[in-house]
Amino acid sequence: MTTRPIITLPDEKTLRQVSKPIAQVDAATRALFDDMLETMYAAPGIGLAAIQIGVPLRALVIDLSKEGEDKRPLFVANPEIVASSAELSDYEEGCLSIPDYFEMVQRPREITVRYRDRNNEAMELQATGLLATCLQHEIDHLNGVLFIDHISKLKRDRVLKKFQKAAKLGKL
Repeated sequence: MTTRPIITLPDEKTLRQVSKPIAQVDAATRALFDDMLETMYAAPGIGLAAIQIGVPLRALVIDLSKEGEDKRPLFVANPEIVASSAELSDYEEGCLSIPDYFEMVQRPREITVRYRDRNNEAMELQATGLLATCLQHEIDHLNGVLFIDHISKLKRDRVLKKFQKAAKLGKL
C-alpha cells in the first residue's frame, strides 16, 4: 500500500473530470483501493474518491469508524444511486481536496446505492445519516462535482479565489 498525494484546489481541471467505469474489479483495482484507503487514513479522512488521487475511475473508499474502533472500510466500484428520499438532512461537510474548509450541505437523508465490491460482487446498500452523506459526497466527486457546488455562488467563489490566491503565493 502506498500513500498518494491528494489533488486539491485550485486544480479544478483534475477534480472536475468525470470518472470512467471500471470494467471489472481485479487485482489492479484492489491495489488502487488499498492505496486509496492508506491515503485516506493518513490524511485523515472518512472518504476518498479515486479522482482525488488523480485516477479518473469510478472507485471510492469510506470508513466511518472512530479512533480506537476496528476499521470498517467500504470499497465501492461503479456506484449508482438508484433511490433517494425526499426528506433531506444537513451535515457540515469538508473535503480532503478542499483542506480546512467546512460548510453545511443539504442532501437526501436516505439513499440506495448499487455497486461492485472489492471482490467484484454486485451489491446494494441502503444508507442513512453520515454514511448516506459520505456516499453522495464521494459519488459527486466521480461525477466531477465538489461539495462547494451545493452552497451559494458567493461562498463558492470566495473559496475558489482563496485557493487560487494561495497557489499563486506558493502556500499550497
